[in-house]
Amino acid sequence: MVAEVKSLHTHQEDVSRLRALFDAQRAAFRAQPYPTAEQRIEHLDRIKPLLLDHMDEIAAALKADFGHRSEDETKLAEILTSLEGIKYYRKRVRKWMKPQKRGVGAMGFPGAASVIYQPVGVVGVIVPWNYPVYLAVGPLIAALAAGNRVMIKMSEFTPHTGELFAKLIAKAFPEDHVAVVNGEVEMGAAFSKLPFDHLLFTGSTSVGRHIMRAAAENLTPVTLELGGKSPTIIGEDFAMKDAAERIAFGKCFNAGQTCVAPDYVLCPTGRVDEFIDAFRKQVSEMYPTMRDNPDLTSVINERQYQRLKGYLQDAQEKGARLVEINPANEDFSGTRKIPFTLVLNVTDDMKIAQDEIFGPLMIVQPYRSLDDAIDYVNDRPRPLALYYLDWNSDRANQVITRTHSGGVCLNDTMSHVGIDDIPFGGIGESGMGHYHGYEGFLTFTKAKGVFRKGRFNATRNILPPFGGRMHKFIYKFLLK
Repeated sequence: MVAEVKSLHTHQEDVSRLRALFDAQRAAFRAQPYPTAEQRIEHLDRIKPLLLDHMDEIAAALKADFGHRSEDETKLAEILTSLEGIKYYRKRVRKWMKPQKRGVGAMGFPGAASVIYQPVGVVGVIVPWNYPVYLAVGPLIAALAAGNRVMIKMSEFTPHTGELFAKLIAKAFPEDHVAVVNGEVEMGAAFSKLPFDHLLFTGSTSVGRHIMRAAAENLTPVTLELGGKSPTIIGEDFAMKDAAERIAFGKCFNAGQTCVAPDYVLCPTGRVDEFIDAFRKQVSEMYPTMRDNPDLTSVINERQYQRLKGYLQDAQEKGARLVEINPANEDFSGTRKIPFTLVLNVTDDMKIAQDEIFGPLMIVQPYRSLDDAIDYVNDRPRPLALYYLDWNSDRANQVITRTHSGGVCLNDTMSHVGIDDIPFGGIGESGMGHYHGYEGFLTFTKAKGVFRKGRFNATRNILPPFGGRMHKFIYKFLLK
């Protein structure tokens, strides 16, 4: 009972602190509602040294959170991509801020119309555990480029990284500008209930529904990045060695713990064994040993590890064929590493077919024709990413135009996420809204229409009483 009272008291304190942070940011925004381009660029520039000067600390924190996290994967996916994003936004924000002239039409003559791009205010960002630095910095720089204040909730599953990131951000920004908060699930729930001017969440579809419900109470607009089961279709005559190499990149990175990792492969009937052999060879070349290989990342925690092992057990019990890739025949006991495993003969009643895998397991499903492959994708919830491997442009265009997905990557996997100039975002069960690129700037901006009337008031010609000559002339003119 004492513990419960103490926990409740602590939770109330956390909620009060969150509200105080939010109120401070809102007050600061009201005091400076439209930062100049120079100010926004300076805000972006504060983040670069935090990443470069503390790269080793970030890598160590992520390694501690994952049990083992490849340092090179951290540098590539967390640091380099974030730095590229900063460079991209700082070069373009001045142009994007400029008001745009728009036409007025006959009803607005004489007058001038324009659109100004105004910061929305205080932005909330809820960060997942799989790429906690990149998925905190990406929305942060887009929101700062748009001129906003930002509150960031880090994942409870990466406490070392969350604590370090909070310290680094505190060095560069006052809390009324950018604030990082850590805490357990209760803190995340309280965070999502704040009346943000925009809320961005990256995570699972099930949690995304809770986030959207909480945001609805405040009519807070949301951007949801939710993942899903991203398919890879191998073209009928695509070289299998190249297919295995490109799929392995997206599947093996971060041990498959990526929202856009290939979830299942649609392989031409008759070439499945060819793909298995090519994929096994490719993975074995990348990871000749696995247990103590510094390049191979662990599954983040015991909960996720047991979930993945459960998928394998369930699939095998229901008749699936498992192809485990373990080049050195190692024993992984006492680790959270799982050998990359292909799962064949999958049926819809298997758990692995129903949920996003988010780990080093991948379904292989044969298809007879491209139409069948497209139908297979369209019969399922719309994914965050879709991959198609084929040098034939006509077939590629069929796949692009006849399927829906958050994004498409042709002849590669995962690399489209690092292209800063295209939007990133889901559709349907894989999410809503965009960030990255110009669309990221717009997400955290209010495009406000402004109409200016001159000294001459043409409106007096259409004032009551109606039915005069001028009204008849105007109707005749407008209805032509």
